[in-house]
Amino acid sequence: MPVINRIAGFAEDMTAWRRHLHETPELGFDCFETAAFVEGKLKEFGITEIHTGIAKTGIVALIRGQDADTGPVIGLRADMDALPMTEETGLPYASKVEGKMHACGHDGHTTMLLGAAKYLNETKNFSGTVALIFQPAEEDGGGGGVMVEEGVMDRFNIKEVYGIHNAPGVPFGEMQTTPGPIMAAVDTFHINITGVGGHGAMPHHSKDPVVAAVGIVQAIQTISSRNHYALNDLVISVTQIHTGSAENVIPETAYINGTVRTFDKEVQAMVMLRMQEICNGMGPAYGVEAKLDYEVWYPATVNDAAKTAFAADVARDVVGADNVLDDISREMGAEDFSYMLEARPGAYLFLGAGEGPAVHNPKYNFNDEISPIGASFFARLVETAQPAK
Repeated sequence: MPVINRIAGFAEDMTAWRRHLHETPELGFDCFETAAFVEGKLKEFGITEIHTGIAKTGIVALIRGQDADTGPVIGLRADMDALPMTEETGLPYASKVEGKMHACGHDGHTTMLLGAAKYLNETKNFSGTVALIFQPAEEDGGGGGVMVEEGVMDRFNIKEVYGIHNAPGVPFGEMQTTPGPIMAAVDTFHINITGVGGHGAMPHHSKDPVVAAVGIVQAIQTISSRNHYALNDLVISVTQIHTGSAENVIPETAYINGTVRTFDKEVQAMVMLRMQEICNGMGPAYGVEAKLDYEVWYPATVNDAAKTAFAADVARDVVGADNVLDDISREMGAEDFSYMLEARPGAYLFLGAGEGPAVHNPKYNFNDEISPIGASFFARLVETAQPAK
């Protein structure tokens, strides 16, 4: 694999950066220490145009190459936030923050972009400008959307944008992408059921929210099987039911929560309508009140066809033609990079990390050996899209 020699030369530094970030995970928009570390490294590299406080703790740093005043601007994005999980790796650099863990590899994504930044600022073997986007709150809060709402694309005149995500279980160094939709839209639903509590031995004096919850969950499962064309992708998962406190008490309330994954806005609208109809009908049928709160979250992540083909060609230059798949099946996971791709054409790719626990697993650990590959891909992307004159 033709990893850029200069980047390979500071691979140990990248590992140290990543492991420092791994020890100090932060959640959501509160990536203060992470942002301070990133800003410090950028300054250490000699980068002077650093804009902070975007989406609370987000950063956009500019590196100007040749013909910078009139040349194009390309955006490269990395997410910075962690997950509210307790780490179980037992590693010497495991999280030092109870209940917080970099279980999705955002520490590695940040490191890869920092590695590309160091190289690009040293060489400046490109035209125009690179905008390095360090984003908070990918896991929860839609930081990518907030950065777009705060005008980063227009403010920095970004014309195209790219991101990558590590992929455990995918062969080491393999890069994968596809034109069009690559990841699903994600919504969340909450159903609060209110009945009348009472003694478990005398249910006729109660209006049982537990039975109603069971009926509503069963009805929700029919949306995919009976209201939806089977060849259009749709996932509805009920993931939480909370109710009750004792074996002989019929509770007054019950709570249902879950996730919906779609690609088609008409399918999304159908799900919303059917859930409301189910609550409207099943509540009176069981003598309870069922209130639906349906939250529309990240849209589908949709790659621009031309930019995806270009990015795949760059990936072939970095990892070899046999290690690039440019027509993978779309998946039902979600990504708030989708907001950036709605605002500007670009592409999202996966970088194989080899065997190991999956992301969002308490035993997950980012594979530091892929950092030079990701950094080299980002660098080559810039040098190829905006070649020096």
